[in-house]
Amino acid sequence: MRVFFIFLVVIFTVKGADWPNWRGPDHDGISKEQPPRPNFSKILWRKDIGVGFSSLAVSGGRVFALGCSGNKNGNKETFYCISKETGKTLWQDTYPAALVDYLHEGGPCASPTVDGKRVYGLSKSGRLVSYDIDSGKKHWVVDLMEKAELPRPPEWGFAASPLILGDILIVEATFTCALDKSTGKEIWRSQVYKPAYGSPVAFEFEKQMYLATLKTDGLVILDAKTGKTVAFQDWRTSFRTNSTTPIAVGNKIFISTGYRRGCALYEFDGKNLRQIYTNKNMSNHMNNSVLLGEYLYGFDGNTHQAGPKQLVCMKFADGKVQWRQEGYRCGSLMAVQDKLLVLGETGNLALGAASPKGFKPATEAQILRGRCWTVPVYSGGRIYARNAAGNLVCVDARP
Repeated sequence: MRVFFIFLVVIFTVKGADWPNWRGPDHDGISKEQPPRPNFSKILWRKDIGVGFSSLAVSGGRVFALGCSGNKNGNKETFYCISKETGKTLWQDTYPAALVDYLHEGGPCASPTVDGKRVYGLSKSGRLVSYDIDSGKKHWVVDLMEKAELPRPPEWGFAASPLILGDILIVEATFTCALDKSTGKEIWRSQVYKPAYGSPVAFEFEKQMYLATLKTDGLVILDAKTGKTVAFQDWRTSFRTNSTTPIAVGNKIFISTGYRRGCALYEFDGKNLRQIYTNKNMSNHMNNSVLLGEYLYGFDGNTHQAGPKQLVCMKFADGKVQWRQEGYRCGSLMAVQDKLLVLGETGNLALGAASPKGFKPATEAQILRGRCWTVPVYSGGRIYARNAAGNLVCVDARP
């Protein structure tokens, strides 16, 4: 019986080990794996992947990442396939790309997306590629900047991570576009909006699939089959930037952005969006909040906002703050079961229980230096984190 139990635990751990896309397998920023060991002292490997802010995808023993490097001939971006065991490059693809370093270091922002034997990568300049995960062979390449007829990348570049929805791949340009994931051929495109710098998310309501994207203009709800706009809610910031992914729970949709814009919760009825609340208690600048049970955990504040940047717990239903805590500046987080894995802006990594009573780390360690705005990834008992300069670290935290 004990052997059988151990076998079940191993199967569960292996099944839950992959983190194939932005915000994980369930698109909610939550891992179902066994929580990390509360000791971050064992570093398996470090690797320089180049400047950027894109997060990682982990699948089939491989880590997929992007980074940008410059020389006298211009900027070049590289899509990496890395061994999760050794940190060695298994294959890579290097190509010209814009840095787009306006008010930050620049480099790629869209995270890789794995689907079966393929992985999709999107450059800062809108070069979208479908690779074979084993060999790096290109199945197809689509130029989104050309498709959108843009003379240059959007103000902050192409930053939304590709989303798999059945047989289609959803990507963001000045419109939302659905491509056949096998061939790259366009199936539909939405009407044109100002660019989205956050990623789209799919949700179901009354047996119909929809897409929610926070464009620079506002929150857009699309019919996932046709790309037709079903509902729109104006939501703008002083810096012409919305860079987070909506959180959809049933027919409730939560959005939050920085620059003192704050957050809001809406209810979707199939045709319209009704506001439940809006406030400035949670202004997510670069990274999303995570919803665990009844509570949202996220970062309030950014580099252009007066006052301290704080880790905040807020009740999802009514937007009331439960607590605020300093010490991580404009950081990022994900959840592992009922634990929060927090990466501070200066590279301090912490693990602690998610609770509406406060955050008390069980362990904390300095694993990186420099600016850290990219959310960490926990997969197969390993924690992967990067800084803006492209220092990628793998921490062995297997329980």
